[in-house]
Parts: sequence; structure tokens; C-alpha cells
Amino acid sequence: MSTAAELIVKCLENEGVAVVFGIPGEENIRLIKALAASDIRYVLTRHEQAAAFMAEMYGRVTGRAAVVSATLGPGAINMQLGVADATTNSTPMVAISAQVGQDREYKESHQYVDLVSMYAPITRWAADVPTANAIPEMVRKAFKLAETERPAAVYLAIPEHLDQDDADYEFEPLPRRVVRAEAPAPRQVARAVDVLRNAKRPVALAGHGAARSDATEALVRFAKETGIRVANTFHGKGVMPDDDPNSIGTLGFMRHDYVNFGFDNADVVIAVGYELQEFDPVRINPKGDKKIIHIHRFPAEVDAHYTVEVGIIGDINDSLNELADALDGKRFDDADVPGSGLLEEEFARGQEDSRYPLSPQRVVADTRAALGRDDVVLVDTGATKMWMARLYPTYERNTCLISNGLSTMGFALPGAIGVKVARPDAKVLAVVGDGAFLMNSQEIETAVREKIPLVVLIWEDGGYGLIEWKMDLELGEHHYISFNNPDVVSYAKAFGAKGYRIEKAEDLLPTLRKALDDDGVSLISCPVDYSENLRLTDRLGELDETL
Repeated sequence: MSTAAELIVKCLENEGVAVVFGIPGEENIRLIKALAASDIRYVLTRHEQAAAFMAEMYGRVTGRAAVVSATLGPGAINMQLGVADATTNSTPMVAISAQVGQDREYKESHQYVDLVSMYAPITRWAADVPTANAIPEMVRKAFKLAETERPAAVYLAIPEHLDQDDADYEFEPLPRRVVRAEAPAPRQVARAVDVLRNAKRPVALAGHGAARSDATEALVRFAKETGIRVANTFHGKGVMPDDDPNSIGTLGFMRHDYVNFGFDNADVVIAVGYELQEFDPVRINPKGDKKIIHIHRFPAEVDAHYTVEVGIIGDINDSLNELADALDGKRFDDADVPGSGLLEEEFARGQEDSRYPLSPQRVVADTRAALGRDDVVLVDTGATKMWMARLYPTYERNTCLISNGLSTMGFALPGAIGVKVARPDAKVLAVVGDGAFLMNSQEIETAVREKIPLVVLIWEDGGYGLIEWKMDLELGEHHYISFNNPDVVSYAKAFGAKGYRIEKAEDLLPTLRKALDDDGVSLISCPVDYSENLRLTDRLGELDETL
């Protein structure tokens, strides 16, 4: 026998939920009491937006929907940015908030807004829970929709009369069923073989779906047996290890980067788990004349520059393995990839760059040296993302986490908390610009209080560096991008964390190692020389004309 609030918690336990991130409210105090009596960990945060980012990144690295909880009205609205980020980044999440009772939903009422209508455009499914007997079915449906095929966020509103309902119910959670992807259709595999047998310069692009499907082994085998080179998207970083001889790096930089040259020359693009929200397909098929083989668990979105010649729908690992088998030794060793090795050369130069403030290349190189192959770095949106996404060598999926669906600023610091809760044995580093840092810096207190060790590396330049870069590139001038920063060392100490400021280039790597080895929370302020931004785009423009 359970109250409605206890029944919700029983259903969450049945789904394997280990942690809920959020802030309680007056209208869901009984749900919070039921959580406190369960084995589910409740991580109290300082802002609902941050709680949603924690749940999102927990779900990103586990593949299982995490839960974020808020009160009604302003609490639920605060939560929306992280929920939208999860949906656009194809990440499973279940968001739950309180709502006013049905006795006042129909009229103007204190703290009432139509939350279901607000959440509908940013979730797979949004609904009010009308009665206690609907709880088992609705919770099971929420997790099914969040986790299957293309993951996304879902939203459930719990009216306050359900939270107050102290009647005893005999309802039980519904059995958890996991839907598996089907095997690829042999006819579609055969059609893809026909396309590839007539190809001269095929290239592959591994996206977020490949990372979610843990397709590294199949992807490496496919590339090795065919000689086809593979690029990763920002979300796919690491699914094709950057130290594999068939890897050509990460695609998605704001302009024409080295990796694009392999796609310029290609006549066939094998898109493995690629999703259009990751970046615009015009970047790999500007004329719409390349043949595209779409390998994913679901059909391709329609786009003039993503006209699919063959779609292989089903389990991505099975699709790659069956395609490799069907090609029966067909190789493309002569397929030229211009620009190969240029990223490695740029990275190597960065390792030796001793200027101060530090060059972005030096910060990336030292970050890579400080972290192990399976440690995790979260990279916030801004100029930091552009430098880390393109230049940071990544060897395992889900070890370099980037928001490139909604491209949300401020996610990395709270997201690092979610990752550390999910992967307590990994070292976790949040890389943030100073613009993104203060957007959710209050969660330092959460990490300290909850004893969640992590490190925050702040790229400091006193402005919104990516916007300045874009303005200078396209307008030749910039406006309204500068601000002042607090003393990060004092700021960290005020929360009970440790703070460091880098005074010369040689200090960064030992400071990173010291902080990452510490069983606490550390903030590192590192001045960065963003004059490299325009130098990079100038250099890429020159390469575009000559290669």
C-alpha cells in the first residue's frame, strides 16, 4: 500500500533511478519525503537550471534517463533550459515538477502557468498526471520515450492534490521493458555495397548516435578493413579514437577547418549516427551532389544537403559489421585526404608555446596531458568549445562532452557534477570561459557540500570571446562584449573550494595535475590570448585556397 507520492518513488526505483537532482517546493514536500525514505540519492542544487544540466550529463554518460525535480511556476520554468538542452542533444531525461491542483487550473491563480504547453515544444512528451492510478503507466511511458530510439527529455507535472493524497493504493510499477534496435535489412546493406563499389573517395562521419550506440569497435573494424577514413562530430568525439590511423579528426568548426578537406574531395559520405542538429549538412555537401549512406537507428531528417542515397536503419554496430562483411575486402587505400596531419602539427606547436597569457593551443595541450584516456572533460559553449572540440585529442566516447544541439552556455560546471556522480572513479574537469563561468558558479557550493570532487578550468579573457571573434571576422569591429571578473581564488575560498591563478605558461600543467589529484573542488583561473582566434581563421582561409 502506498500514497501517491510513495507510488511515484516506487516507480522511479523500478526504472533503476539512483539519483534525483533538484530543489524542493511547498507543493511537492511529500514527494521529497518519499524520496528521503528511499535508496535514491537526492542532490540539492542551488538553481533548477543547473539541476537539469546535472541530470542531462548524468544521462549522457550512462545512457539512462536521470531525473530532475522542481516545484511549480518559477521552479519549473527555471528548469526548462536544461530540459531543452537534453532534447536537442539527444540525451535521456525525465523532468518532474509540481503543479497547482485541478481545483484551480481552470482559472487565474497564484503561481499557475500552463507548464505542459510550455514544455511540449522542448520534450518528447509532456503531460499532467491526473490521478494516482495513472502513475505506473505514465512513469513507465516517460522512461520508455526518454530512452528508446532517439533519446530526449520528457516532462511530467504532478498536481499538488496528488502530493497531498494520503490514501493507500495497491498499484505497482509496470515491468521495465527495453526495446532493442532491429537488425539492418539485407537489401539496404546490398544497396550500400553497390554505391561503395562505384565510389572513388568515400569518407565516413561518426555522430552522436554512434557514440550512444558504443560503436567504436565496429567503426574501427570497418575503417581498418576498408581503408575509409573517419571524422567525428563534436558529439561523436572519441567514438573513432583520434589516435587510430584512420581517424581524420573532428568536424564542426565555425569555418572551413582541416577536416573539411576530406569531405571536399569525397564522392560518398557514410554518415554513422549523424544527426542534423549536430551541425548543418551543407558543410559536408554544399552542392548536394554527394551520395550519402545513412546508418542509424531511425530514418534521416529531410534536408536539401542531406539527400540519402541509401538508408540502413537498425542497430548501428550490426549495420557497420554487416556492411564490412558484404564489401568482402574492397579497400579504398588510394582515397586522398588533403590536410591529414595538420591538426597534429598545430597541437604539437601548442605544446611548445610559452607565451603569457597562454595560447588556446597550449591550454588544450596541457589539458590533454593532465587527463587520462577515460577521464572526462566537459567543454562549455564559446571560444573554448571551438578550440577544444577541434584540437583536443579524444580516445573514448563520452569523455569530451559538448553541447552542440542547443549550444548552451553555463552547462559545463553543473554538468560536471552530474558526470562525477555517474562516474565517481573518473577525474572530471569542466572547461569554461569566464562568460559561462558565472552563469552557474553557485553550484560550486553544491559540489563542496555534496563532497563531489571536480576541477573547473576557467579560460579568462574578460569578455565573450566567441562573439568578439564572430564580430571581428564579419564586421571588422566588436561591441558590448567586455566585463570584469571576480578574484577567482578568493571566490573559490568563499565556497570552501581551492583556487589557483596561472601566472606563467609553465604553471598550468602541474596545477591541473595537482587539482585533479585532490579529493575536493578546485577552480583554476587561466588567462588566455584570444588573438589566436583571427589568426586561425585567416590561416584556414589560406589553406582552403591552396589545398
